[in-house]
Amino acid sequence: MLKITMFSRADTVKGQGVGSAYNELIKMLKARFNKTFDVRINEYKKSDISHYHTINPEFYLSTFFKRRRGVTVGYVHFLPETLEGSIHLAKPIQKIFNWYVLSFYRRMDKLVVVNPSFTPELIKAGIPEKKINYIPNFVSNEEFYQMTPDEKDELRKKYQISSDKFVILGVGQIQKRKGVDDFIRLAKENPEVSFIWVGGFSFGKITDGYEEYKEVYENPPANLTFTGIIDRSELVNYYNIADIFLLPSYNELFPMSILEAFSCQTPVMVRNLDLYEAVISGYYLGADDFGEMDRAVKALQTDDDLLKKYACLAHEASNYYSEAHVGELWYDFYTGLLKTDDETEKANV
Repeated sequence: MLKITMFSRADTVKGQGVGSAYNELIKMLKARFNKTFDVRINEYKKSDISHYHTINPEFYLSTFFKRRRGVTVGYVHFLPETLEGSIHLAKPIQKIFNWYVLSFYRRMDKLVVVNPSFTPELIKAGIPEKKINYIPNFVSNEEFYQMTPDEKDELRKKYQISSDKFVILGVGQIQKRKGVDDFIRLAKENPEVSFIWVGGFSFGKITDGYEEYKEVYENPPANLTFTGIIDRSELVNYYNIADIFLLPSYNELFPMSILEAFSCQTPVMVRNLDLYEAVISGYYLGADDFGEMDRAVKALQTDDDLLKKYACLAHEASNYYSEAHVGELWYDFYTGLLKTDDETEKANV
């Protein structure tokens, strides 16, 4: 069996996509490949492969013990520039943090990006292209699935939402980067629609725009609900009561929330971003700005055919980004690491 040690503190901060992606991967590996991979968590025993999901300083130090760590793999969930609009740090601290992130990635034997649009940026940072691999995120269709009409009606009763109310759902941390400003503005401009934002302030007071958003969070418009951070197991309910999932982010990687919506066959609308073209082109309704989002919200309320079209596209996308498909990609990646290592050793004999 291949000994794989996962290094992660992704669970220490609730409401992050990094944590969701990490938990999905661990669960999938243990369920599908328990006779092939011996997966351990945050142990410093000798491993064949060490897979780093977060960039904690103690993990950085462990990479200097190369013989015990085996092949080192870094999971690239973000680059320094993608954190702009998420957290607010003093410029000197931000500069040090940016250096540290890239230094961590450079220490890896291999990197796995969740979006191929990251590859050119990593190459610019001096990382050889041959070290970079793309494997998309995925979600389990056992946890995220489309419910029956009766089940959806029961959920609406539970959350006190009438059956004829049009519902728009947003999911993610409350921060500028997520486009929360436009979500709030849409709620104000469309009082007949129920808007729900699932998520909170995972980074607390260092969240960019914290004071401004805290005020709206505590005193939202009548048709806007902030749930705060909830257990991931409850998220499936919100995707199923929603008519549309809307993610107005200005900067993203490969959001787990989009995959969760796809898996529940909920139509997806996003702000048009170049990075989406590389991974989910054709499966979503795109908008360039607030005006286009607002027009789409108004049109979709009376266009059942358009809603059905994007529900079908969501289903198609969920099949491609399924646990089974992406699981095979991870199997080939992990087993291929040691094959490459063995071939290199033979070539040097």
